[in-house]
Amino acid sequence: MALTVGAVLALVVGLFATRTGLDRDRAFYPVVTIVVAAYYVLFAVMGNSTHALFLELLIGTVFIAAAVIGFKRSLWIVVAALAGHGVLDLVHAAVVANPGVPAWWPAFCSAYDLAAAAYLAWLLKSGRGPVST
Repeated sequence: MALTVGAVLALVVGLFATRTGLDRDRAFYPVVTIVVAAYYVLFAVMGNSTHALFLELLIGTVFIAAAVIGFKRSLWIVVAALAGHGVLDLVHAAVVANPGVPAWWPAFCSAYDLAAAAYLAWLLKSGRGPVST
């Protein structure tokens, strides 16, 4: 269920952003990337784990840096960051013991991230993507 909801939600958000013009600005998907990376930091705070918070901040910094670099250079880097975060979601529990992460979150977030990456890649490949790709 979490996989389906994550993927469908990403596509609905992507289509909505395209239809309304919210994703015309090249900052839209980099901001999405920063937000999805920040959730694990929130979960570490909710789980009251300083160790997990430190690790999540380190990992999140990598995705934030990729989002900023992608914003400045090429949105294809943002595609890679979203897809990379989706893959990380699949192995997250083996990388960081974060007691605040809901059991359903990794599957949901992975599906969201991978679907959002695929949608952005389709936009860029089709020439319908944000300006100055």
